[in-house]
Amino acid sequence: MSIDVVILAAGQGSRMKSKLPKVLHPLAGKSLVKHVIDQASQLNNSAMHIVVGHGADQVKEALSDLSCQFYTQAEQLGTGHAVAQASAGLRAGGVTLVLYGDVPLTPASVLEQMVQVAQTGKVSLLTVNLDDPTGYGRILRSAVNDVVGIVEQKDANEEQLAITEVNTGIMAMPTDHLNEWLPQLSSDNAQGEYYLTDLIAMAAESGVTVQALHPTSEFEVQGVNNRRQLAELERWYQLQQANAAMDAGVTLADPARFDVRGQLRVGQDSHIDVNFVAEGEVRIGSNVVIGPNCSVKNSIIGDGVEILANTHIDGAVIAEACQLGPFARIRPGSQLAAGVKVGNFVETKKALVGQGSKLNHLSYIGDAQIGEEVNVGAGTITCNYDGVNKSLTEIGDRAFIGSNSSLVAPVQVGAGATIGAGSTITSKVEEDQLSVARGKQRNISGWKRPIKKG
Repeated sequence: MSIDVVILAAGQGSRMKSKLPKVLHPLAGKSLVKHVIDQASQLNNSAMHIVVGHGADQVKEALSDLSCQFYTQAEQLGTGHAVAQASAGLRAGGVTLVLYGDVPLTPASVLEQMVQVAQTGKVSLLTVNLDDPTGYGRILRSAVNDVVGIVEQKDANEEQLAITEVNTGIMAMPTDHLNEWLPQLSSDNAQGEYYLTDLIAMAAESGVTVQALHPTSEFEVQGVNNRRQLAELERWYQLQQANAAMDAGVTLADPARFDVRGQLRVGQDSHIDVNFVAEGEVRIGSNVVIGPNCSVKNSIIGDGVEILANTHIDGAVIAEACQLGPFARIRPGSQLAAGVKVGNFVETKKALVGQGSKLNHLSYIGDAQIGEEVNVGAGTITCNYDGVNKSLTEIGDRAFIGSNSSLVAPVQVGAGATIGAGSTITSKVEEDQLSVARGKQRNISGWKRPIKKG
């Protein structure tokens, strides 16, 4: 059975105090509406229908790489009116699931349960019990506890306001029922809007069963209306990531200072200190030790690696037993073989570094192929860029690069070669050669320092 997912993303979100449409604000490094789409896309045979309004062009551009149909709600006349904009694209005989672009963390498992209920001909409604239900529509039940309607806060009487079971707005139903009931909606209410929630009463009056489902946590159905709510939801989401890591055998120095903005897998007995950020696709092996204030993005970290404080890794592959940092920067395209050491204030970019090599201090190694057991001294630079093109530096096994050396690419240093400290190398150095390329030292006797005039 086809599943049409209608995601309402037309609201202005004025309380965000932002020029960016509310649904594009990021949570865990991904926009609110993208979270919704990613969860709904896990449903089989599903099609995404996005209803846009405020900032429509920005929303369309942000989602342009996804398979979505867009519909414009030119006037903000309520949720029922918003869903009606997409009605022409809904497939007869299927199920329609209504979601909200600012409710990002409803899991696919809950959505699947709702769809399964709707596939039996019922209406499924996601509700939650709140200690403080202020602002939410209240769920109305019959004497035998059947759901018979929803009353919005502004239309509720004193007795109804005491109800703590509230509507999340998320519902699923047979599409044929939806298309039958949408034209019957009225705006005769306190806000003069077409409420989608009125469909629940229509279902009950038509003899269609309304089945209420409930999330595991209220945070799974919490919407974002301001930046404080966004921050609150961020912290709850990150705590779930931290708990999952700890349950998998990872030690976290402080779960409250651990952020995952993508997908993270960590092996057993790894230890992660405070203020760690993982972005994109990150795989970390077992027995890895990560110091404070480190970030890893789109990278693979092997077993037994030690990453010292304030080290940043992006787009790299780090083999087992390497030691990085402190204050190292490993940039995209870097591949470090087993046992490599990259020390403080060293930057690598598109560098292949062989097993056991050491880049210990204050160096830049870019567009380079470095062999095994190479020692690179402090202050070494591979001069890979001439202002137009980037060129390759090749260093053979067991070479020794003296401190404060500049290797002007394209250039080759042979296996076992030694570069004298302070050299600028512009041509090939053969295997086992010593190369010294620096100005001759002059010592001048009797020289007097200048003195300040006046």
